[in-house]
Amino acid sequence: MRKYDESEIKKLQEETSIVENNGLKVIVKPSPKEDRPGYIDPVELSFIEAANQNNENGSNPENMPSMEELLTIIRDSMGFPNYNLNTVEIHTKYEELTGSGNKVGLWRYYPRKSQGNKKRSALVFFHGGGWIGGSVYTVENFCKLIAELADAVVFNVDYSLAPEKPYPNGLNDNYYAVKHIYDNAEAYGIDSDKISVGGDSAGGNYAAAVCLKSRDLGDTKLAMQVLIYPAVAIGDAKAPGYEWDEKLFDISEEQSQIIRNQCLVLGKPSKAEEDFMSGSYVTKAEDIYTPYVSPIVAKSFEGLPKAIIAGAEFDGLRLQGEFYGKLLSDAGVDTTCYRYKGMTHAFIDKLGHVPQAEDLCIEIAEAMKSL
Repeated sequence: MRKYDESEIKKLQEETSIVENNGLKVIVKPSPKEDRPGYIDPVELSFIEAANQNNENGSNPENMPSMEELLTIIRDSMGFPNYNLNTVEIHTKYEELTGSGNKVGLWRYYPRKSQGNKKRSALVFFHGGGWIGGSVYTVENFCKLIAELADAVVFNVDYSLAPEKPYPNGLNDNYYAVKHIYDNAEAYGIDSDKISVGGDSAGGNYAAAVCLKSRDLGDTKLAMQVLIYPAVAIGDAKAPGYEWDEKLFDISEEQSQIIRNQCLVLGKPSKAEEDFMSGSYVTKAEDIYTPYVSPIVAKSFEGLPKAIIAGAEFDGLRLQGEFYGKLLSDAGVDTTCYRYKGMTHAFIDKLGHVPQAEDLCIEIAEAMKSL
């Protein structure tokens, strides 16, 4: 079920442009219903305004929540009800892994028609949620659509969350899941040379970190990393040459308040302990300067798998995502970077509501088929 015309997908596929960011070529996807520069996609804007209205109606500043209550509020606010766009039967399997020391749920999806193919490509996906929340269910439809479009097996990892399980729990959970899949590729009917990892936001952080760890340990081989508006720099960690500057965003005067105060809040350098999410994940301040927490600070990016990096125009994380793409490209990594005009953070959660989420599924699937 789609809430938009399929012609908008065609526009996203065919009417792209190229811009350069510090020497990195970025493929810019148009906003199908908004041609003016500096404006939020109208569908995205309608969701933001609706959320603002709900917050105004339900706010009570006199009752400040406790930290436990705040965690519940944040977790409950994450995600967005989206749609299943599959046109073929998708098999869903579930198992639990314990090799990391935690009980980790592992979902997998694949088209029934392809189960006889024992050499399928695979994508291991890590959901977003600021390391403290999010859900495999929010990204389930996104994963299932990629499985259909790529005729592949897509895994969806239910890793441990902070603050109950801080770093390195989540990373270990995700890395062990990837190693388990790699070691058991034949049983899963996949080609061990065609295993990709991916994730959105904090999940993109995990995907980048898993690729670094895979290269460093040499016990797995990954074909591709799919980083969707990734958080590759936590707190004030940064690489030489990287700067966060609001002037790098094209902001219309009419929507400046919404864009500045609501869309660009992520990614601004700060002390990790000052941010509830990253401060819950990283309990030792010095850890934010390690590459498995902030991949942008890695000493070398050579030998990493090819990359797809997708960002939203009005997302404070876009700058670090594109800069990370430059670091990868400069190190000889085959890197494709997309920027979705008019979009804001977490747009893949709105699959079926906005065509950009479906378009990204198409791009990922095509890249998987070319491995």
